[in-house]
Amino acid sequence: MKVALLTNPTAGKGRGATYGARALRELSAHGEVIALEGRDAAEATRLAHEAVDAGVDALVVVGGDGMVNLGTQVVAGTRTPLGIIPAGTGNDVARYFDLPRTDPVAAARRVLSGNTRQVDLARVGDRWYVTVLAAGFDALVNERANQMTWPKGQMRYNLATLRELGRLAPLTYEATMNGETTTFQATMVAVGNGPSFGGGLKITDGADLEDGLLDVLVVAPVSRRRLLRIYPRLFRGTHLSEPECTRTLVPEITLSSPGITAYADGERLGPLPLTVRCEPRALHVLV
Repeated sequence: MKVALLTNPTAGKGRGATYGARALRELSAHGEVIALEGRDAAEATRLAHEAVDAGVDALVVVGGDGMVNLGTQVVAGTRTPLGIIPAGTGNDVARYFDLPRTDPVAAARRVLSGNTRQVDLARVGDRWYVTVLAAGFDALVNERANQMTWPKGQMRYNLATLRELGRLAPLTYEATMNGETTTFQATMVAVGNGPSFGGGLKITDGADLEDGLLDVLVVAPVSRRRLLRIYPRLFRGTHLSEPECTRTLVPEITLSSPGITAYADGERLGPLPLTVRCEPRALHVLV
């Protein structure tokens, strides 16, 4: 195989550099590898596009869900498969495909196997995502955390969550699904292509990567105490049985809510309103 290996060395608090070097050795022992590392996301995307346009057999990314998202922008809708060497904090996409998350050599061997799986993607304009679009309380936490310079890592998100809990209030949404527009209040709305985000939070548990549909979860307005009781159940997906949670399967949704900026694959997509549509079998993944 001739592959392009795109590494984010800062992923996982520096784990990306170590895992990338180990994956590079393994892949190089079995074929030609073009090692890429951009100084920023724009340069990394450009380098990846150039490698794919030159005809590599696969684009392999080393990092977390953000790097998977970057690689997806490059190969979505093409026949070039995406390989994943998980090295981030959450690694939800790697969880979807049961890829080794602590052994980069084993993950590289999955790439070398050449086995691919075609899966759906969610599309927002010219952007794609694999996991879940957050558009509520969880998006507010992300936005606040990204504005904070201290502390670093997961503790920043914990602190941002506490601060947003103090401001918890129902959000007003307008959603168009299946040709029908409704206005409602909710704590959050999540639009899942896959079943989880945030390192295993099964927010849209049961979402099928090959059904051609999006899983839309609406959590009705709840108190702080009630939200804190529901939150731990997200890790098991058992929150879906709660009366405040409503799940709908649709091929497309247009969602609007004043002041909400949406996130997907851990990346900032932009302010609502946004239209999300499912693009069936748009991504080939080496599994």
